[in-house]
Amino acid sequence: MPAKSNEPVPVETSAQAQTHTLTLENRRTLVATGVTRIVSCDETGAALDTVQGRLTIGGQAIQVGELSVRTGEVRIFGKIEFLQYTENRESAGGFFRRLFG
Repeated sequence: MPAKSNEPVPVETSAQAQTHTLTLENRRTLVATGVTRIVSCDETGAALDTVQGRLTIGGQAIQVGELSVRTGEVRIFGKIEFLQYTENRESAGGFFRRLFG
């Protein structure tokens, strides 16, 4: 049965679009999927927004490869010393907007 014209159409139907994986090879190459944005990067680390929260990568001589918008995959090279996640948080403006809006 065809969809009605007034029904919303999902933008992303692929289950892979919501998947987040990390593959670390010899503490030198990290491949991450489910990345939505590269927040920051320098030689001592990088911060990535993923579908599972913010991922902070620390180390030495860190270099971030190009983020594929289509697949959400990014490669990180260097001496990787730690990985840390923080939960996605809504901004205070969003909270007050909901409270008083």
